[in-house]
Amino acid sequence: MGALLLILAVAAGAVLVTCLFLLSLFFNLWINAKAAGVPLSIPRMAMMRLRRVEPARILDAAIRLWKSGATTALDDLEAHVLAGGHLEAVVDALIAAQKAGLPVDFRTVAAIDLAGRDVVDAVQSRVNPKVVTVPPAGAGLSGISGVARDGIRLEARALVTVRTRLERLVGGAGEDTIVARVGEGIVAAIGRAPSHREILEKPDLISAHLLEKGLDSGTCYEILSVDIADVDVVDNVAARLKSSQADADTRIAQAHAEIRRAAAVATQQEMSARTVESRGRVIVARSTVPLAIASALDEANLGSPRPFTPVHNQRLRWRLGR
Repeated sequence: MGALLLILAVAAGAVLVTCLFLLSLFFNLWINAKAAGVPLSIPRMAMMRLRRVEPARILDAAIRLWKSGATTALDDLEAHVLAGGHLEAVVDALIAAQKAGLPVDFRTVAAIDLAGRDVVDAVQSRVNPKVVTVPPAGAGLSGISGVARDGIRLEARALVTVRTRLERLVGGAGEDTIVARVGEGIVAAIGRAPSHREILEKPDLISAHLLEKGLDSGTCYEILSVDIADVDVVDNVAARLKSSQADADTRIAQAHAEIRRAAAVATQQEMSARTVESRGRVIVARSTVPLAIASALDEANLGSPRPFTPVHNQRLRWRLGR
């Protein structure tokens, strides 16, 4: 019996020491929770510590939310911390959204944060729309180029005012998609203009074309306005292409002329060869004349009107007639 009482006394002492330790460890946090009306008990703080969650962090976020009117369950706060989220950023964004009257709750903002978005910037962009420059400042481009139907290339810069859609931040396309679509729309708007003068006179034609296309579909932004900041004339593409075509035609004509010249030179060389050949034949024919004359002299037929008769036959007839 005495041993049992001793064991009970030791257990009670251990429990008392544990309670005193927890009370000394979380007493200040518990007082703050009670003062703020947050139902956070000391055992729950101890369990949070066992789950490697700082109770002070949860309590601070809960107090800020409760005081701003955005009451949130402690389990949701702890679950977001365990998921690796940025609790302080979520709390700041949720408080800003509540003050601005945006219909969002903690789980929506937490999902946006876990998706890798900057929730504070998203809420601020929803309250205060931001301006996106097309092309972006760091892209190294002075503007978006397009060629009108008359062959003049224009370069335009646009300022796009966008507002965040919080319900589409998870899974929606970002700012890069907006920039790409606006650039494509600028090129199409310039290309459909019959003359570059129309774009220079009415730059709002580009804005109207962009707003008609619904460039913000499938994105996490809503396009409020598109303003053309500047339009410059860059180049006369039609004239340059015609000049290039003329140069190409000139080179083609020169090539054909060179072919004809080469053919003429070849024909000339061939005729020269034929002339030399004919001269050779004439020289051969001329060389037979002295031989014929020598043969006629030898046979005594030179200048005789009678048919050709060998000399030895004439001598025989002369002797017989004699």
